[in-house]
Amino acid sequence: MSKHGSGLSCFSRRNFLASAGSVPFAAMAGCTTVGNTVSHSEIVIPHQKVKVLAEADVVVCGGGTAGISAAYCAARHGAKVILLERWPSLGGMATNALVNIWHTSDREKQVIFGFVQEAVDRGSRFVHRMADFPKRPETHEFDSTGMRVVFDMMLKDAGVRVFCNLTAVESVVTDGCVQALLVDTKTGRKAIRGKIFIDATGDGDIAANAGVRFDFGRAADGRVQGMTMMFRLQGLDAARVKAHAGEAARVFGLMKKLRDEGKFPQFLEMAARSYLSSPRDSGVSYNMCPVAGNPLDEEELTRLSALGREQVYQYVDLWRKEMPGFENTDVNQMGFGLGIRESRRIHGLKTLDGQMVVKAVKQPDTIGHGFWMIDIHDPKGTGHTTWSDQKAEMMPPKGDSYHIPLGMCLNNQIPNLAVVGRCASSTHEAHASVRLQSHCMVMGQGVGTCAAMALSEGVSMAKVNIRDLQSKLRKDGVYLENVLQEGI
Repeated sequence: MSKHGSGLSCFSRRNFLASAGSVPFAAMAGCTTVGNTVSHSEIVIPHQKVKVLAEADVVVCGGGTAGISAAYCAARHGAKVILLERWPSLGGMATNALVNIWHTSDREKQVIFGFVQEAVDRGSRFVHRMADFPKRPETHEFDSTGMRVVFDMMLKDAGVRVFCNLTAVESVVTDGCVQALLVDTKTGRKAIRGKIFIDATGDGDIAANAGVRFDFGRAADGRVQGMTMMFRLQGLDAARVKAHAGEAARVFGLMKKLRDEGKFPQFLEMAARSYLSSPRDSGVSYNMCPVAGNPLDEEELTRLSALGREQVYQYVDLWRKEMPGFENTDVNQMGFGLGIRESRRIHGLKTLDGQMVVKAVKQPDTIGHGFWMIDIHDPKGTGHTTWSDQKAEMMPPKGDSYHIPLGMCLNNQIPNLAVVGRCASSTHEAHASVRLQSHCMVMGQGVGTCAAMALSEGVSMAKVNIRDLQSKLRKDGVYLENVLQEGI
């Protein structure tokens, strides 16, 4: 099942008349009730003038790693940039959900450099390159708290104007272009004006609200990938765990038995088995706590977040009771929010699909490389992921990588709007590869640089000369190899 956005503009919404059953805002105090339920399907919002809070050449909405990369790279090439973020700090899943691993290798060599490498170098105090580099795609672990500071400093040095604690609520579209975003602030609704807008919200909120078409979920049933509540532990006695290594299999078996009887939550089996036999310290995030549902439904997302937190303590309580070495273990930290993997996927000029991923397909409009497998976390919440299967047909060949095309970030409806990150144009299967933070930062750098060039040249982003863009990206450290020579 696919869903497509309709996306009324701000102005058309303000002229929209309430349908039958709606009530004027001023009359809400006298609305009717049915039992304890208030009947108010719609309200009429009167016309109002909205003050402009700020304006820039490029407005990036979403301060996760994709948005940070886009803002930083656009500013570095001369654009006046504003970055908006709804949470109190930047970094998105990397800093707020404890997803603290970056992937840069095709299992033989590093193929993602550019902004990602700059962040690694700037954050050297907080970033650790793994000992087996570059033999696995996972190449760097980092301290989430420290990287908040690093991202802040990078954006400050680039001259990006940053607003956290703002929620973008509406895209103002006139004459087929986004003119401004309406944001809710503590002093009321305000407008952020710009020339080019980059949607890095992850959920594609800005693009969908502007009317850009999108898909949601897999073709079979419309479900999106499962989400995860990440957590860290403290108080582990690693030596005692190792001395009783044989107990790990017993405890793991008990977890499965209780789960199958409905007395214990679901969990990612491959990860749980590893954590029991090789305990992680407080700096390592445990990725084993699944929940599933609709991340665009705020009430459901609230319930799922609470469920995830509850499940974490169910794991820990059982381990404390059953696994030697875990007796004094407790939760050190949990993600501020769930790790959300998938929601809207915007319809782009190009759509990355599963065959492009596993066959390492090259593109003429590439802005970087990707190599992660098709890693689908069960949309029904069992915790199973295709990563656990390690099937060769689910990943590009060792030592090879696919191209991430610029076209998956642009669309044919609104020329001054691009998307970066997990809301870019892909199938459900390809999305499960390209959603990685490092891949999203590749998109951010490519689109941010493209936006600055478009402004400088007075053309739309789709009209920027792709060879000139690729040349500029290479100068900025991006790895680009085996580029096809045909036009986009």
